[in-house]
Amino acid sequence: MKPSFLLALTMAMITSIIVPQLALADGTPAPKDAKVYFINIKDGDIISGPVHIKFGLSGMGIAPAGIKKKNTGHHHLIINEKIEGDELIENIPSDEQHIHFGGGQTETTLNLKPGIYTLQLVLGDQNHIPHKPPVMSNRISITVK
Repeated sequence: MKPSFLLALTMAMITSIIVPQLALADGTPAPKDAKVYFINIKDGDIISGPVHIKFGLSGMGIAPAGIKKKNTGHHHLIINEKIEGDELIENIPSDEQHIHFGGGQTETTLNLKPGIYTLQLVLGDQNHIPHKPPVMSNRISITVK
C-alpha cells in the first residue's frame, strides 16, 4: 500500500471516532428564547405542606427521557443544590436533591419538612443532560411551614 493511502485510511478512522464525540460534547441545542419557570410558586413564598409545584416551559416542548426530538426535553427539579460548570455537560444526577421527571410530567407534590428550600428547574435532553445553552429557571427560595 502507498503511504498516502495509509495516511488517508488512518485519518478516516480517526475522524470516524473523534467527530461523533465532538458532536456529543457540543450538547443538545436549545432555542435561545426557551424558558423554564415555576407557575404557581415564587421566590419568598411561605407554603404549608405538602408542596404542589407546577412547571412552566416556553419556546420548547416536552418529550420523555430517551426520546430524541428537536427542541424538546424533560424537567428536573433541583432542591438545595446548584448545577454549574462541568455539571452542565453531564447527566443530571438522580437523588433527593435532583428529581427527574423523565415521563414528561409537568407538576409534582412534595412532602418537604418545615424549613427553607432553594428550588430550580433545569430542562434535560433525552439523556438527562442540560441543553446548550442551558434552559434553567431562576433559583427561588421558599419556606415550608
